[in-house]
Amino acid sequence: MKKIGILLSKGYRLLSVAAVLDVFQTVNKFSLADGIDAPFDIHLLASDETIAETKEALGYPLLSLKDAPVMQIILIPAFSSEDMRASLGANMNCIPHLVAQYQKGACLGSFCTGAFLLGASGLLNGKIATTHVDASNGFAQAFPEVKLKADKTVTQDGRLYTSGGATSSFHLLLHLIHEYCGKEMSVRIAKVFAIDMDRESQSYFGTFQPSKDHTDELVAIAQNKIEQNYQDAATIEELIKDIPSSRRNIVRRFKQITGITPIEYLQQTRIEAAKKLLEKTSQQMNEIIYSSGYNDPKAFRKVFKKSVGMTPTQYREKFHVR
Repeated sequence: MKKIGILLSKGYRLLSVAAVLDVFQTVNKFSLADGIDAPFDIHLLASDETIAETKEALGYPLLSLKDAPVMQIILIPAFSSEDMRASLGANMNCIPHLVAQYQKGACLGSFCTGAFLLGASGLLNGKIATTHVDASNGFAQAFPEVKLKADKTVTQDGRLYTSGGATSSFHLLLHLIHEYCGKEMSVRIAKVFAIDMDRESQSYFGTFQPSKDHTDELVAIAQNKIEQNYQDAATIEELIKDIPSSRRNIVRRFKQITGITPIEYLQQTRIEAAKKLLEKTSQQMNEIIYSSGYNDPKAFRKVFKKSVGMTPTQYREKFHVR
């Protein structure tokens, strides 16, 4: 029986924890019904501070992360991302114990924004990882030494696992069940929970949400000019030419604040505008292309597919509100 530890971090997302429990409990139930031992010994782990406040959660007693025996794998569910710095600060006391478990042979896995806590441990440095697609820019800025694969649904690098946002958690769970229990059980679980096993990308779920929580007036001016004039400008130089600073200085400060260059910001603004038109209108494709600021349909389709992970037509078929 494999010891599975689920970290009950401060600010944890109930849905994330419940999904992990439900899947592993279902595997155990199926195994017992088949006349074989349940493969997973499930534990809820928490810091001593959390245990001082409550002794149990979701029907499980809380086990101190500090005193826990070595687990086969410890999973870090998603937690509140409204103030990521505060969320990390509230959970930093877990990191030494996670690292100690890893050094003793445990695997570590994260779901969605749980990757930020795994990233803060330093164990992901030089390794591949993913997180919620809308949190990827913030993750990349916070942990530049991690090889972020923002489009990926699931990653594995040695004994470290990560998954993308929300329902991508189920894909990591399937991956682990396949490893621990075999393909037949993973397919069975996929059917019960209605999970599409072939989804490898999460790019098309993303929404461009640029950072505006900063005090750099020059960058704010550039952002505003791009957002107000993306349909009309032919080049980024046209948009920033009146800003009282050199292009080099603008680009440097812009990327430092937003995580991307002004050209990438313009592209993402245009693609996001196109996505909304594809979702909400029945306009012809050429109308959408020109309304989004592109004059070259071929260039638009190339940028769209690279950014979103599917063609504009495929995106409309998936998300158009009829």
